[in-house]
Amino acid sequence: MSFGSNYRSLCWPAILPVAAILSSCGGDEGGAAPPVTVPSTPPTSLSSGSSGGGSPLTTSARIMENLGRGVVAVRKSASSVFVSWRLLALDDPDIAFNVYRSFNGDAPVKLNGSPLTEGTNFTDTGATNGTSGTYSYTVRPVVDGQEQAASGAFDLAANGPNHPIVRIPISAPPAAGYYTKFAWVGDLDGDGEYDYVIDRLAPEVPGTNGDLGAGPQYLEAYKRDGTRLWQVNMGPGSENIYNVKPGPATLSVGMYDGATVYDLDGDGKAEVVLKIASGVTLPNGTTFTNSDPNKQFVAILDGETGAMLASKAIPTNYYAQAGSMGVQLGIGYADGQTPNIFFWGRNRNADKTFNDIFVSYSWSGGSTISENWVLPLHQATYGGGNPDGTHQEASHQMRIIDVDGDGKDEVATGNFMLNTSNGTIRYILPGVGHGDRFYIGKFNPTHSGMRGAGAQQNHPDGLLEYYYDATNGSLIWSHSVPPAETYDVGRVIVGDIDPRYPGFEVWTPYSGLYSGDNVLIEADKDLSPWAAQMLWWDGDLLSELLNDHKLEKWDYQNPSSSTGVPRLLSLNKAEYAVDMTSAGKNPAFFGDILGDWRTEIVTMGSQQNELVIFTTDIPSSTRLYTMAQNPAYRNHMTIKGYVQSPLPDYYLGTGMSTPPVPNISYAP
Repeated sequence: MSFGSNYRSLCWPAILPVAAILSSCGGDEGGAAPPVTVPSTPPTSLSSGSSGGGSPLTTSARIMENLGRGVVAVRKSASSVFVSWRLLALDDPDIAFNVYRSFNGDAPVKLNGSPLTEGTNFTDTGATNGTSGTYSYTVRPVVDGQEQAASGAFDLAANGPNHPIVRIPISAPPAAGYYTKFAWVGDLDGDGEYDYVIDRLAPEVPGTNGDLGAGPQYLEAYKRDGTRLWQVNMGPGSENIYNVKPGPATLSVGMYDGATVYDLDGDGKAEVVLKIASGVTLPNGTTFTNSDPNKQFVAILDGETGAMLASKAIPTNYYAQAGSMGVQLGIGYADGQTPNIFFWGRNRNADKTFNDIFVSYSWSGGSTISENWVLPLHQATYGGGNPDGTHQEASHQMRIIDVDGDGKDEVATGNFMLNTSNGTIRYILPGVGHGDRFYIGKFNPTHSGMRGAGAQQNHPDGLLEYYYDATNGSLIWSHSVPPAETYDVGRVIVGDIDPRYPGFEVWTPYSGLYSGDNVLIEADKDLSPWAAQMLWWDGDLLSELLNDHKLEKWDYQNPSSSTGVPRLLSLNKAEYAVDMTSAGKNPAFFGDILGDWRTEIVTMGSQQNELVIFTTDIPSSTRLYTMAQNPAYRNHMTIKGYVQSPLPDYYLGTGMSTPPVPNISYAP
C-alpha cells in the first residue's frame, strides 16, 4: 500500500510466522488501538520530483549517487520468483512500473497486466525451476502513461534453490584462516549499482591474547558480479590488532574501522578513504613509505583501480605522548551540498585516559586533501571530562545527521555533538558519560525535532540509559541504579515494535522495554526482545530485529519466555553455507542496497570466497523511496566501528506520514 495525503495510522498484519501475533492491533495503553485507516485517494508514490535518472544540480541540494533500479530476484518456490526494485527519491509521484522476464536471452515478456502503482515488488508465478538456464528480470517505469527505458537486468539461475539469497563469488582469501569482518558499499565503476569493498583480516596468533595477527591485513574491492578490482596489503603496521591501541594501519578492530567508501568529487564513481602508514602496498605494487613507521595518513584511493589519488598526514596533537590512533571514518555534508570526510582518532595514555581528535576533510579531485578543522579533546579522567567542564569522554561510536533541519549535518557521539561547519561543540549531554551504542532519529510522528537514546558503561553515578532531545541536547528521561550497582549496559536499541504505544520503543538488556514516553511496557528481560540490531524485512511498518544470526519479530500481544521472540529467518541454516562465527555476531554489512526500501544483510560464505546477501522475499504494498537516498541513512552506511542500525531522518513506523522528498540532486 502506498500513502495518500489523508494517511493517518495503520496497523499492519505480518506475513511470516508471526501472522497471528499481528493479526490484530488491539489496545492502546489501556484500550483499543486506533482503527485502520486506508487512504481513499488513488495510490501514489511517497516521493516526488523527476522521473529517475539524473536531475540538474542545484546550489541548494545535496549531491548524492545516481542510482539505478537495483533490481533483484530470488526464488520463493518451484514455480515462483520474487522480484524487487528501487523507487528513487526524485521519481515522479505518479510513477508506475512494468516487470519483464526473459529466458536465455529471448525477447522480454511483460508479466503484469496493468502498471504497478503500489509496492515496488512483484511475484512471478510462472518461473518454473525444472530446467537449466537463466531468467533475466528488468523493470520499466511508466510515467504519464508512457513506458520508459528498461532498467539494468538481474539474472537468476532458473533451477536455483528456494533461498532469499544473492551469492556473489569472489576471490579466495589471501591465506588460510583469513576472514572478513566489514564490507562497505559504493558505486565504484559508475554503473548506478553498488559494488563492494571488504577487509581481509588475519587470524590471531595463538597465545597473544588476541593482540597480534598472523599476517598483514588486506583491503579488497569487487564489482557487483564478483570481479576483483584491486587489493591493498596493509603491511606490518596492520599486524597489531590490540583493540584498545591497534597498529597504525590496522583495519576493523574494536571500535575502529579505518576505511570508508563514497563518491567524494561527484563524478558518479565512489572513492575509498583509508587510514595508512608506512609499509602499505598499493595495487600497482608500490609501497607507501615514511621514516616513522607509526606516523599515520589519510588517503584517497580511486575506487576502480585502487591507485592513491591523494594523502595527508593526520594531526599529531597527542602523538608524542600516546602514539598512533585507532580511527573511525564517516561521510557527511557540512555545507548541505558536497560531502566531507569526518575522522575520529583515539589513543590512550599511560594513565589509561584517552585522547580524541575529530577532523573534517574535503576532497574534490586532484592531489590535495583539505583539512577544514581539527578538534583535539583530552580526557583528563576516565569517565570524566576536562577540568573546565567542556568535554566528557566520547562514546564508542559516531553518527552523522542533520538534527536541526537546515540541510547541514552534525557529528555526534553518544554524549555530545559537534557543529561540522567549524568543529565546535554544539552541546554536551548533562551527566552522561560514555557507552557502547546510541541512536538519533525521528522517533515519534508527533514530537518535533530529533530524539536520541543511549546506554552507559559503568557510569560512576549509576546511570543506565537515557533519552534526549537530539536537537538541543536536553535530557528527557533516564534510568539509574545506586552508584554501588553500576552496570555496563552495553546495548540499546530503538524501533517501532509495539503499535499500542506511539512512536519508537526503547530497550536495553538491563531495564526492559519502554515507550518513548517512558512508559514501562515489559520489565522481564526474558520476555523482552534482545537489544541487538533493528531493520525492516517483512514489509509492514513495524521494525524487525537482527539478533545473533536470527531475524525476529517481538510478540507484543503475547510475550512468553517459553517461546521467546518469534523467528522469521535463521541466517545460519546449514543449507545457506555461511560463516556466521569468525567475525562475531554482526554481519559484514546491513542496509538497503538492493530492491525496495527494506534491508539487505551481507555476510560471507563458509569458505570466505563469496558474498552472501540476504534480501527479503515477502510481498509488500508499502511504497517508500530507497533508504540509500535518504541523507541520514546513507551517511550511516559509511560508518562501522561498533556496528549500529542505520535510521532514516523521517519517522518510519505505525502512524507515519508521507516522508518528505529529500533535498538532493543526483551526480552526473
